[in-house]
This record gives sequence, C-alpha cells and structure tokens, in this order.
Amino acid sequence: MTASQSPISAPTPTGIHLRLRIQPRASRTELAGIHGDALRVRLSAPPVDGAANQALIRFLADLLSVPRSAVQVIAGESSRSKLVAVSGIGPEQAARRLGLDGSCSEPPLD
Repeated sequence: MTASQSPISAPTPTGIHLRLRIQPRASRTELAGIHGDALRVRLSAPPVDGAANQALIRFLADLLSVPRSAVQVIAGESSRSKLVAVSGIGPEQAARRLGLDGSCSEPPLD
C-alpha cells in the first residue's frame, strides 16, 4: 500500500488524519478492511442524532489508545465518508494499532 492509498494521511503538527468509510447499523462495531483510500469501519450505532459519530469517536479512541477528546470528526459529519483528526499519535503508531503496518492487506478483525 502506498502513502497515497493509505487511510492515514500526512501527519499533522498534533497527530494524524484518518480517511474513513462508515457503515452504520452494522451487527457489531469493527474494522472491516480498506475501501479505496479509506479505512472501512462498521458501527452498530444508527446514524441518528450523532449516535454513529459518538460511537466512532469511542471506538477509535479505544482502538488507538488515546483519550476521546483527542478524536474529532473534521469533515463528513453527516456523511458515510469522514475525515477524522486524532491528536497525540504518529502515523507509524496508528498504522500498527489499526493493523495497517504492511504485514497484511487488511486490518485484523476482533
């Protein structure tokens, strides 16, 4: 996977940006591989009143071992395609925690 195809965009001064493709109302919350240049995330929460965005923030914060306050949806608030800023983590560390370190083409499913 090249850098232009990675769901982790260039590092920011405070962390990283992630490109995500969300599937709300899934049977369970999990990573579901790569969708184009975005990481596919299945969320059990419905896309109603921001519930899916809040579930996404909780899921990513737990997965990346950062506080919830470090995860923010910066684009695509009401869309399935989202850009999320994560503070306090570098691209290599995020790739490892997401299972995108190059050892496999898709992240592990829990």
